[in-house]
Amino acid sequence: MSEDKFSASFKESSVAEFFKRNRQMLGLYGKLRSLTTVIAEYVCNSLDACEEAGILPEIIVKIIPLGEEHYEVHVIDNGPGIPKDKVGKALGKLLAGTKFHRLIQTRGQQGIGASGCILLSQVTTGKPSKIISGTGGKPLYMELEIDTAKNEPKIKLQKELDYDYRGIAVKSEFKEVNYQNSSQNALEYLKRTAIANPHATIKYTDPFNNTYIFERSSGYIPKTPKEIKPHIKCITVDELKTLAKDHSKKTIAGLFKQEFDRVGDKVIKDINSLLDFDISKVTMSKANWEMFEKVVKAIDKTKTFAPRLDTLIPIEEKYLEESLRKIIKPEFLSVLSRKPTVYHGGYPIQIEVAIAYGGDAGQTLANNEKKLELMRFANRAPLLFDAGACGITKAVNSIEWRRYGLKDIENLPLSILVNLSSVHIPYTSAGKQAIAEEEEIVEEIRKALMTAARSLGLHLSKKRHLETKMKKRGIFLNYAKEVAEGLHLLTDRNKKELIDKLEDIITKKLQIEEMNEQEESEDISEGEIPEDAEEKKSKGKKDKITDYFEADGDHDE
Repeated sequence: MSEDKFSASFKESSVAEFFKRNRQMLGLYGKLRSLTTVIAEYVCNSLDACEEAGILPEIIVKIIPLGEEHYEVHVIDNGPGIPKDKVGKALGKLLAGTKFHRLIQTRGQQGIGASGCILLSQVTTGKPSKIISGTGGKPLYMELEIDTAKNEPKIKLQKELDYDYRGIAVKSEFKEVNYQNSSQNALEYLKRTAIANPHATIKYTDPFNNTYIFERSSGYIPKTPKEIKPHIKCITVDELKTLAKDHSKKTIAGLFKQEFDRVGDKVIKDINSLLDFDISKVTMSKANWEMFEKVVKAIDKTKTFAPRLDTLIPIEEKYLEESLRKIIKPEFLSVLSRKPTVYHGGYPIQIEVAIAYGGDAGQTLANNEKKLELMRFANRAPLLFDAGACGITKAVNSIEWRRYGLKDIENLPLSILVNLSSVHIPYTSAGKQAIAEEEEIVEEIRKALMTAARSLGLHLSKKRHLETKMKKRGIFLNYAKEVAEGLHLLTDRNKKELIDKLEDIITKKLQIEEMNEQEESEDISEGEIPEDAEEKKSKGKKDKITDYFEADGDHDE
């Protein structure tokens, strides 16, 4: 190719242009998946905003059919709203916002979720999304598009509305999407969101005009997540080289103390002991790639303080149990939280699991039979897609469930819930639907599930034992009637007295058997459920917003 042709064909693309052509990377592909992902992104933004502001979330979600594979989505919350001068940037520019550049536990991390949905609406319908943002007082109404060539918001219309409102309301149209009765639709997503966020009230109206209300089961607002500095164990050579541009005058040691978590003089001394130069004297501008490589290798061999673990905000056992009992109503429930730990050297994580059996647990099939239901969460946000590529699925599948009395686990009325809390979720893609198979994460999930499974195994073993006991009692009682009839004919004694006497003998006999069994083993299922060897180691105001959206424009196709 000639120089002139090369220059003519050479073109730079913005982030928005890239994702416009590769929207599958945002999880916006497939007709069902795209619509569910839109709901997920908008709802996650609402939950994060409410929690950071210390507000109990009240979220309204509505999907209105406009035609074949054509829907309108409303999401309205009671959060703090977005300041008027920031609305366009927050929702109309990809990789912009309050999450991408911080280490803090939030549901979204990349700053592309809601803006990606607005982009999808734009490219499938040619229409802007309609936003109402109120921080108290009169809210701002805006019709918003994204200038994909520049990755900048393009405001088509903007005005102030004449009533008070606090929160964010979004109305977007989408084509090339579809809604189905499925375990991966918006209803299932919102049901799981309610389970993992018991402090939220969610009202949902589906395309068939059915309304579902998930009332909060707890008035406890999760603590505000704390931002932390990165841990020194997570540093790479390239990141050090990048930091050198902005901190050229600082020494390497000075940079570590200022920009990384829990780095003191002892850590610096231990790193220096493994180097042939002093990082307290070498400035970032004087260091080269080879020196940075030596520093990173020295850090890997140095004992450092563990990262802070008080930055994690789990669901908490008490509240998770309350929401599961309210929504699933299981026969048996085991909920467990592991202690916080770290993965990849420096990212804090905490695993929570729940195993629910019976009641409404499990996935209901068309013939009303039940099968295993795996509910995956990351920072209390449901993951409905890409289960086969997820580290949570790998952990579940690696367990030998038969050891816990769970045979043919795929066809049991069983729900297994796993939630990973972290300041950095290692998603496998920007679609945020699967967690990478990090060894430490998978092992933490395995340990938690095996502990919870032993409790369920004990319950099922006792249940089977009771059923066997009652069956044996029934057989004995049936024979007792026959024996009483024979004795009555032989001795002419009262038949009822004979039956009562025989029933009393049977009861005492079974009680003696029970006592003998308890003496032999305090746990009747100990042999059946061994410990795994590896384990040993503002409603009215929102109604106004709904009315405004529904009065705006004709919904006829």
